[in-house]
This record gives sequence, structure tokens and C-alpha cells, in this order.
Amino acid sequence: MSSQNFSMKSYMQGALLLTIAALIVKVLSAAYRIPFQNLVGDQGFYVYQQVYPFVAIFVTWTAGGVAVAISKMLADIEYKTLQGRARRKSILIVIYQYLTILSIIFFVILFFGAPVLASWMEDEGLVTPLRVGAFITLCMPVLAILKGSFQSRGVMNPIAYSQVFEQAIRVSVILIGTVIIMNTTKSVYGAGSIAIFGTVIGEIAGILLLVYFVSKQNMFKSIPKIKTPKWPIIKEITLFSLSVSMSSLLLLAFQLIDSFTIFPLLIESGIEYETAQMMKGVYDRGQPLVQLGLVIASSLALAIVPLVAFKASKETGRGAIPFINLTYRATIVFAIAASFGLVFVMPYVNKALFKVDILSDVLSIYSMQIIPLSIIITMTAILQGYGKLFVPALFIISSCILKWIGNELFIPNYELLGVVLTSNVCLWVCAIGILVYVYKILNTSLAPVSFYIKLLVATASMGVSILIVTAIMENMLTTMSRTNALIYCVVCITVGAATFITVVARLRVLKEKEWFLIPLGRRMAAYQLWLNKK
Repeated sequence: MSSQNFSMKSYMQGALLLTIAALIVKVLSAAYRIPFQNLVGDQGFYVYQQVYPFVAIFVTWTAGGVAVAISKMLADIEYKTLQGRARRKSILIVIYQYLTILSIIFFVILFFGAPVLASWMEDEGLVTPLRVGAFITLCMPVLAILKGSFQSRGVMNPIAYSQVFEQAIRVSVILIGTVIIMNTTKSVYGAGSIAIFGTVIGEIAGILLLVYFVSKQNMFKSIPKIKTPKWPIIKEITLFSLSVSMSSLLLLAFQLIDSFTIFPLLIESGIEYETAQMMKGVYDRGQPLVQLGLVIASSLALAIVPLVAFKASKETGRGAIPFINLTYRATIVFAIAASFGLVFVMPYVNKALFKVDILSDVLSIYSMQIIPLSIIITMTAILQGYGKLFVPALFIISSCILKWIGNELFIPNYELLGVVLTSNVCLWVCAIGILVYVYKILNTSLAPVSFYIKLLVATASMGVSILIVTAIMENMLTTMSRTNALIYCVVCITVGAATFITVVARLRVLKEKEWFLIPLGRRMAAYQLWLNKK
């Protein structure tokens, strides 16, 4: 970022606000799926999750990756001079034209190709939700340009406010619309269409709020154009945006592959139509749980990119390596806590959140994806800071290919168990490949063996404490109603988390000074100091 444009202090303040907003958005994005599933059931949840990846991939790429790419291209162009503003305007026009063409192409594919896509998924009822989702592509050029423009100037507040506002409107429309549909037509496909429509309305609301901020700052006042070569801009914006958003796109790509393979292959294996829909809906319950488990990793990734880029440019000292080591270890700590915590309490979580605890074993294995996905998210963010994203992109593409092949091979014989095992193996192959690549670049270990041993002890302690609590509660609560399942969840999660945190602090898995560098880590540092005082 150009120091001429804004101070580092104001930029970091804005970045912190943007991180908080991103966390709120991620939590809302995961949490609303639980009441939605309760309203529409597993069959209705299946409808929504079949279509959601089509919409989310384009949104993630443009509103996320393209916006970041725009900010990078514009950041070092002085906007206070007439020549700088003209240069920025010309670049933005080229990008807007490019995105508009792409959005029209994607709209045509989704809207007019909906019958073909639905037939590939072997469910003609998905035509309307797909066509509703097509309209979101038309919003993306404006949204990406506005977000990228603000971010390039270090003005993060409008972006943060628009993201939260967009998500709040989206969730409200989805839940209110679903209640109306389920109390009138009771159509699960109608509920799915309303849910996708809520996403469209949310994006429009976000755009309108950004336009309001633009009008206050007079960002796009009359500025002359200058002639600018188009192809270099298009090439840079495409490659950089895809590389920036590829870790987020990975999970969505897996979901898209599942949309095309799980339901059709279940049908082909002899399972009845509605039963196959409900099985896919139950499987999709794992998605919001994993998304919530990834919140910490995502926040660390957002924080580490500018820091690594800055430190890596320094010629003296160890550069970014201490921060990279800390980020990796913190990611592993939180990922293991979230993943194994879900494994230990999954039957109760399944019952409490989704009414019935069927396929809890499958969802337990599903939740293990949190660990490799957290590694992929943080490591690709670190490699982004170093400008080395080609190799991780190859690993991600390869894992998607392996995922599709695995689904085709294992679903007919192992049904949903085959799906989750395939996903987990493919994600671990990708994560390990990226870790090896990071090691080759840095030529240093990310964590000592003692770190993993201590973490194993903390995880085992958490498991034992939950088993003890469960055994005690089984004598107190003889029936497993939904209310009792919720009580199990609250007590087990509280005891398990307290045990895990205490053991991590007692064994000093992370040093006190390291906790201070982690968001909201001061309390943990103070607890660790108190616990280890002699």
C-alpha cells in the first residue's frame, strides 16, 4: 500500500474492522442453515445445497478474489492527482467491462442451461432455484468494482458495513420467506428458490449501501479517461483473483462435485428417490458445522497475508518466519479443538440442532475436514504473501479431480461413508502437499515434535473428560429428547473446552507472548501465566 495514500495505522484499523465483519458474516452464513433445515427438513435442505455452490462460487470469486485483485492493482496509483485518477478510472472501466461480459455468460449458462444442469443432477425440480440464482451473477461486476475501489484506498469501513448488512438482509429474507412458504405451499423447491432469492436480495442491499458511501465521498466524479491496454489488465485480474480465492473455492468446488454425483449415484445404486434426497440433505448438515469450525482459521488467514508480505520484503532478520510458525501452530490448535470436539459430541449436536441423530458417524468423519481445510486456508494465505500460488493451485485442482473420481468409485458401494472418506483423503493430500511446498520455501520446521505431543495430550484429555461427563449424565437423563440432547451439548462442550484450554495452557503449547499476538488471546495468556506460576 502506498504510504502517500493512507497511514499504516489507519489501514490496520480498517483491516481489523474488515476481519471482524468477515467473522460475523461467516458465523451468520453457517448459523442460518440450522433454523432453515429445521423449517424445510432434510429434503428441503438438499434442494438448497444442490444449488448453493453454483451461486457461491461466482460470488466468492468476484466479490472476494476480484475485489482484492482490484485493490492490489490500484493501491500504488496515486488517486489525489488527476493523472492517477484517470489511470485508475481506465483500469476500472476495463475490469468492469470484462466482469460484465463474464456475468452475462454465467447468467445465460445458469438461466437457460438450468434444465440441462438439473437433468445432470437428475432432479428436474431444481430448474427454478437455478434460474433464480442466475440473477446474482448480474450483481457481481458492480459489487467487485465498489469493494475493490474502497479497499485500494484503505477505506475499509464501507466494505465491512456492507458485508454485515448484506448478510443480515440475506438471512432475514431466507428465514422469513421460508416460514411463509412452509406455511402456505409447503413446497421444498419453493423454499429452496426463496433461499436463493434471499442471496440475490442480500447482494443488492450490499451494493446499495456501498453506492450510498460512494455518493458521500464523491469517488467517481468527472475524470478523463486515458488509453489503457486491456489484455494485461484482464490477465492480471483473472490470475490474481483466482489465486487469492482458491482456498475458499476449494470447499465450494467439493460441494459442487457432490451436487453432481451424490444424489444421481445413490439413485443408480437402487435407493428410492425421496430417500436419496433426504440422505443428501443429512450429509449437507456437516457443511455449516465445518464452516463454523473454520472461522478461526479464516480470521488468522485474513490477518497474516499483509503481515507476511511486509515481513517477507525485509532483507534483515528472520522476516515472516516467526509469524508463519505462530499462525500455523495456532491454526492447528483451534482446528483440532473444533474438529475433535465435534467428533466427541456429534450425536448430541445432530439431535439438538437437526431434530434427529441419523448418520452421526458420517457427520463425525465429515467434521474432521476442519483440520486439513484450516491448514490449506492459512498456508495458501501465507504463500499469497510470498507471491507463490502456482503450486498450491495445482494441488487444489488435483484434489478436485481426485474428489470426483473418488465419488464415482465409492458412492455405489459405500454410499455417504464413501463420500466423506473421499473428501477427507483428498483434502489431506492437498494439505500435506502444500505443507511440503511451504517447508521447501522456508527451509524451516513449522512446529517441533513436542508441539504435536502436547496437543495429543490435550485432545485425549478433552475426550476423556467428555466421556466421563457423558457417563454421569446418562444416569441423570434416561431419555434422549431434543432438549436433553441440547443439555448434553452445552455441558459436554463446556467441560471439554475447559479441559482442552487448561491442558494447552498448562503444557504451554503456545508461549504467553505468542497468545498476545492472536486476536482475543490476552485472556488466554493471563490464564496460562496464572496456571503456571510457582
